[in-house]
Amino acid sequence: MFHKNSSIKHSFLDNLIAKYQNSSSGKSIWQLSNSFIPFLLIWVLMYLSLDVSYWLTLLLALPAAGFVVRIFIIQHDCGHGSFFKSKSVNDFWGAVCSIFSLTPYHHWRKKHAIHHASAGKLEKRGIGDIYTMTVDEFLQQSRWGRFKYRLYRNPIILFIVIPIILFVILQRFPFPSSKSLKNLHPSVYVTTIVVLLVTAVMIYLIGWQNFLLVQFPITFIASSTGTWLFYVQHQFEDTYWTNNNSWDYNLAALQGSSYYKLPKILQWFTGNIGFHHIHHLSPKIPNYHLEKCHKEIPEFQKSPVLTLRTSFKSMFLRLWDEKQKKLISFHQFKLLKLER
Repeated sequence: MFHKNSSIKHSFLDNLIAKYQNSSSGKSIWQLSNSFIPFLLIWVLMYLSLDVSYWLTLLLALPAAGFVVRIFIIQHDCGHGSFFKSKSVNDFWGAVCSIFSLTPYHHWRKKHAIHHASAGKLEKRGIGDIYTMTVDEFLQQSRWGRFKYRLYRNPIILFIVIPIILFVILQRFPFPSSKSLKNLHPSVYVTTIVVLLVTAVMIYLIGWQNFLLVQFPITFIASSTGTWLFYVQHQFEDTYWTNNNSWDYNLAALQGSSYYKLPKILQWFTGNIGFHHIHHLSPKIPNYHLEKCHKEIPEFQKSPVLTLRTSFKSMFLRLWDEKQKKLISFHQFKLLKLER
């Protein structure tokens, strides 16, 4: 594991990763094909399965949601300009993906760029990421403030309630608003209009009940999965957070982003986003080169590793302890208060 106080030279890492930063039109087109076509076919099968058994419909919703996550990863790569060489082609396909992911492309791209530029900075928490309080900040809260934060960090709220509200409702409007995002507000409304038009056409063709019976479980599973992936990639015990004056980009990437080692089928559906440490180090590497980069460069194998089993521990980590330099649970917080 990289030491949090060590310094890694940018030029050294830049030389190592340069050859992985080239996109391949063939691989990108194939990824578009093996994501969109299966999703559309499964959607039709889900509709047809309504006459057979709704349990079958729900079963089919699992791979359908997996393809939505995969489509979002394509949108994500387009936002970083890594999926195709052409900016206009990236922007076109990123906008297309946004209709399926329910995430306004241009607005999200800007917020996500802020996240990459500030991940690991204590002063920039909450911008494009899951907001986390420090121990001292939590101690300074009123009872109401502590209750709200506990409620927000409750797994049921954070991974079930909030995702569906975020992707279905909040993403339809330019929220939160900031000066740097103001010029992108129209793009949010354009995405919303297109989503509503597609929804209206589908409701006209198959009826609103059938549409909801098919689309809701897909959106529910995909949004919860996406939120979990984003959470676990930065929220683990020995992650990296520090003040602006001591912040290091490379350490924030390699220590503050996890290598989420998933089973191959889940790795495929999530577009290799589990190699998040490499992605944060170099967002210009397309998702289909991340695994190769990880395997061929030993330095990247020192980053924190989470498996499907060990990652669930992160669900109960709530507060950043600046003294111990790690995330702790509310139970650990109680013990900490007794020691103090």
